[in-house]
Amino acid sequence: MIEPGATVSILSRLQRGLETLYRVETHLDVDAFVVDATARGQALALGTARRPREQLLIRQSYPDSVDLALFVDGEALENLERHDPARGLHEANFSDFCLALEGVSHFVYVALRAAQDRGVSELELELQAEVDKFVSCVLLVDADGAGSTEVSRRLYDDVSYHDDLDRDEHDRYRTANDEARRYAGSLQRRYLREQRVPDMLGELRTFYRLGLDEKLGHIARAA
Repeated sequence: MIEPGATVSILSRLQRGLETLYRVETHLDVDAFVVDATARGQALALGTARRPREQLLIRQSYPDSVDLALFVDGEALENLERHDPARGLHEANFSDFCLALEGVSHFVYVALRAAQDRGVSELELELQAEVDKFVSCVLLVDADGAGSTEVSRRLYDDVSYHDDLDRDEHDRYRTANDEARRYAGSLQRRYLREQRVPDMLGELRTFYRLGLDEKLGHIARAA
């Protein structure tokens, strides 16, 4: 999923891992779209928009053009450089790995959809990111998927939501979490317990290309 590499940024390695996993190509370098807190603040101007530790900024600049910028907390990235997840996922880097992976997941998904002239809803974006985190963590912990139960617990059960979320945002994150938990459970039951990881990856590549309604329908049937 992610290989050690001192000369390649953690975000670039995560992008390469996701694109390899799903057999997709954005033909973009995520590092070229990364902004710091100052640039993020300028982009958000004086509004009351939230400023979380990970945020993908999207702007429709022209009818057929989308501008992207990705902010990921600098301390999280520094921590991942010290505790490289490619050498092991553990208490010191699990949360920051998921934070960075979510940002890259959003970036890759939006870039692909924009290239296909397909829209994407915020719920679809969050749901796919939750699935991406589960699969990526499972493959890092154990290539055979033996650690999937603990990963699922940490991602979907030991979860809390920020107090500054409005009602719609809270509902969206909760729905994405709940649906991803159901899907992760079905992946465990149908593939991981029998160590059928290659078959699972085949399904995940199909799932990745579905729209939101199709994803939700697939989860309902699989669960």
